Amino acid sequence: VNQSHSQENLPTDYLSKEFHKGRREAFRNLMPANSVAVIFSYPERVFSNDMNYKFHQNPDLYYLSGYKEPDAVLLIFKENQGTGETYNEVFFVRERDAKKEIWTGRRLGIEGTKSQLGFTAVYNGKDFKDFPINFKKFDKIIYEKIPTDLNANQSGFDLFGLLQSFKTKAGITTNDNTSLELFADITNSLREIKTPEEMELMRKTVKLSCIAHNEVMKAVGPDMSENEAEGIHTYIHKRYGAEGEGYNPIVGAGANGCILHYEENNSTKIDNQLLLMDVGSEYHGYSADVTRTIPANGKFTEEQKAIYQLVYDAQEAVFKICKEGTPLIDLNATAKEVLAKGLIKLGIITDPKDVKIYYPHSCSHFLGLDVHDKLTFKGPQSALKENMVITVEPGIYIPAGSKCDKKWWNIGVRIEDDIAIKKDSYENLSADSPRKWDEIEKLAAQKSTFNDMKFPKI
Repeated sequence: VNQSHSQENLPTDYLSKEFHKGRREAFRNLMPANSVAVIFSYPERVFSNDMNYKFHQNPDLYYLSGYKEPDAVLLIFKENQGTGETYNEVFFVRERDAKKEIWTGRRLGIEGTKSQLGFTAVYNGKDFKDFPINFKKFDKIIYEKIPTDLNANQSGFDLFGLLQSFKTKAGITTNDNTSLELFADITNSLREIKTPEEMELMRKTVKLSCIAHNEVMKAVGPDMSENEAEGIHTYIHKRYGAEGEGYNPIVGAGANGCILHYEENNSTKIDNQLLLMDVGSEYHGYSADVTRTIPANGKFTEEQKAIYQLVYDAQEAVFKICKEGTPLIDLNATAKEVLAKGLIKLGIITDPKDVKIYYPHSCSHFLGLDVHDKLTFKGPQSALKENMVITVEPGIYIPAGSKCDKKWWNIGVRIEDDIAIKKDSYENLSADSPRKWDEIEKLAAQKSTFNDMKFPKI
């Protein structure tokens, strides 16, 4: 669905208004009797002085509406409301403003929200304050945690104003934990299982991320900077129509690859080291999360190869149990067992419990509208279900100064793939990017278009 009735040549593969309506119906079916759900947009945030960061919508609001603008609130009712012409949802959106749209872009407004997103009861945000709704008649008001760090623009109906009106109308002074938990339970249970429409976007965002990883494998060399490697990812994501990245890219060479969430990416020279790249695109809201670790000079050393193969073996072991019914806790337990045995065999540790020194994170998380997507985890009995999408990402990180032979120092390896769960097996959505060490070396021997690009010196 196009996001503006005025713009031209927009992508045609956004989620449909029918998808979002279906998600609202599924949400409503999980609501208790005589309840109302209140879902706000995310706030705009200041980047510098009078400039904001690029706006990113609350994924839950996007999931339920397709709306991508700030200063909005959606109300979903369990039962029909009103007399005569009844309604079971009301959407308050950002008002159209010709002067502001010249500066900051076109807005959907009431009519655009109706025609393009399929809503019937739509009002401007300024109408929320006096809208005739008695929140106190409901047995349960379902909402997310209310942010407390917002600035007001003095209009009275920006996000700050909408939240103030809601708190006044509903008599809310502090967050109600039962409401927060209920909102989480509903959205988690919906979003952890991907519909066919969502799975199509997941395949696309992961596939184009694989293309980017492969291009860097071909283009990389010891003289390349981390920043340039990141730039290749960004270009290819944009080339295929992605809005950007689903998270801050991690592109770390050598010692930097041993920092789990390294984001500076400013080393001017990769040198003859391993380059760990944890980069995934965001395509129409859906995030990929792919990690590849490659030798900058195209050839693994024996030590690098030994660590890489161990991480690969751990990943393969986890893949074998990726199917419906596998307890979530078994994923990381399997990875830890393989890594511990391998590190002992290499003489890096002597006690299996010390695996946590070099593998300090977990093996998997859920993936979707958030890179660390929602899930319903209720203890050890929680298990994988068909059409979940998870990552499988074992890793080993051996920084300088570690209590092992120096030949292992500054080797950081993570291999991360995006896995769709099936009844009796799995689908590796990121299989287009090679994982085996010899296949990486083979691809690295090829030339990239980026190798021939020439720019003026400055």
